[in-house]
Parts: sequence; C-alpha cells; structure tokens
Amino acid sequence: MAEQLKDLADDRALLGRTSTAERVSDILRSRIAEGYFPPGTRLSEDSIGGALGVSRNTLREAFRLLTHERLLVHELNRGVFVRVLTVEDVEDIYRTRRLVECAVVRGLGEPPYGLDGLADAVEEGRRAAREGDWKGVGTANIHFHRELVALAASERTAELMRSVFAELRLAFHVVDEPQRLHEPYIARNVAILEALQAGDRGKAERLLAGYLDDSLERVVEVYRRRVGEDG
Repeated sequence: MAEQLKDLADDRALLGRTSTAERVSDILRSRIAEGYFPPGTRLSEDSIGGALGVSRNTLREAFRLLTHERLLVHELNRGVFVRVLTVEDVEDIYRTRRLVECAVVRGLGEPPYGLDGLADAVEEGRRAAREGDWKGVGTANIHFHRELVALAASERTAELMRSVFAELRLAFHVVDEPQRLHEPYIARNVAILEALQAGDRGKAERLLAGYLDDSLERVVEVYRRRVGEDG
C-alpha cells in the first residue's frame, strides 16, 4: 500500500485549488482501473486523504460516488473496499456491452464514418504488443471500444459505458492473464475497423457480436477459476 500511496500523492497536483469529490473520484477511478488498488483492497480514509491532501468528508463523498458506480463497496464495521465482481456481474457487463455496442454499429448512418479514433486505438494496441506490454494492449482495447461507442455521438451512452468499462477492468485484474486475454483481439479490432472503413455496418456488427461472445467465454472461464481459488 505504501508504494500506491506514494504514487497517489503525485496526483495531488491534479486537484489544484478547487479540490472536489468529483475530481478525487476521477483520480481514484483511474488508479483502480490501472490496478494500483486491486479488487478486494481496503481503502484507508486516513492514508488516501493524507496522500491527496483532502478532507475526510471530501474523500467519503468520492467513495460514495465510486460505490454508486459499483467500483467500491462499503462493508459495515470493516470499511470501504475495491469491489470483487461475481461471475454473474461479469456476464451482465458483457450483456450490456453487446446490447449497447452492437446497437451503436447498427444505428450508424451512411458512410463514411469518423474512424480516426478507432484507427488510433488499433495502432496503440499494435505498438503495445510489439513492446510486450500486454496490459497496455488491454488499455488500448478499452480505448477501441470507447471510440466505437463514441460513434453514437451520445453523451449519455458514453457516460454509461465509461462506468461499464471501468467495471470490466476489475474483472481483468482478477483474471491477470493479459497476453492470453488480449492478444487474440488485436486482429479482430482490425477486422471491425476495416469493415466500417468499407461501409459494411452489417459485417462490423456480426464481427463485434462474435468478438464479445468469445471474449465473455474466455474471461468467465478464467475468472470462475480464479475466484474459486481465492475463495
């Protein structure tokens, strides 16, 4: 925890003079997504508040916001913990992804589409793979799907999926097999991008649906085993 708190103290400058619970929650959300606070970690009010230089009330409000986003859980008489998802949670995350992401692709208008963000995410993933940075590949993969959702040009949809993708990262940290988890999807992201570049929404949606179904099966297989081992 000491190392994590040292890194967290470096984020103190991000708060500026207008420290708010929302900005604190943004920092903690990013740190949780990056794995600095793995699922099951107890978050100390005194340690984190001291590292960020914020009041206990501000920190508690940030915890409340992240609990609402299902990233944290409050346990009576024990404190606040980074949430450990159930297998059913993981399945529901993928159910939501399939409903939303496929609908975004299906609802695209006539081509051409603004695909620069998707292309950048594909290149980010390829670059991370060349460097052997498989967690970086996972981050690039999340960026790819965020950019896909952004094609809907809907702030509400983007906000919904930001929360879903943050929960998904909790599952990835438990699985902790980044190369096995993410490597197969580099080429599949390329295939989806190429279908959209060709203006073939139907093909892109079929590729995406198959992608998500296969990813769910792979993640749940390992997740069930890991959660069972930890139990």
